[in-house]
Amino acid sequence: SAAVRWWRLAAEQGVADAQHNLAMLCSLGRGIPQDDREAVRLFGFAAEEGYVDAQHNLAVFCEEGRGIPQDIGEAARYYRLAAEQGAARSQLNLGELLLQEAAA
Repeated sequence: SAAVRWWRLAAEQGVADAQHNLAMLCSLGRGIPQDDREAVRLFGFAAEEGYVDAQHNLAVFCEEGRGIPQDIGEAARYYRLAAEQGAARSQLNLGELLLQEAAA
């Protein structure tokens, strides 16, 4: 689609919004083939730029093992980055991860 083409161009130039948007499309298979590995790659670029939604979504993928091997430590790291920016859902998920670790 035209939107995907423009977002891909912006993503290639390092625009975190575009990287995140493309990652969402990849994870859902909307307008492009579903590809969790590509979603993780794109979420990672945006997350490293401090894009809070990408940090949260990358944490979810790490926690669930979607597109990459499950990594609870990385999930906690990305939840924490998003939580420290005020993302309530990340705060909740980080708290749940920490509680599970304490119980283990």
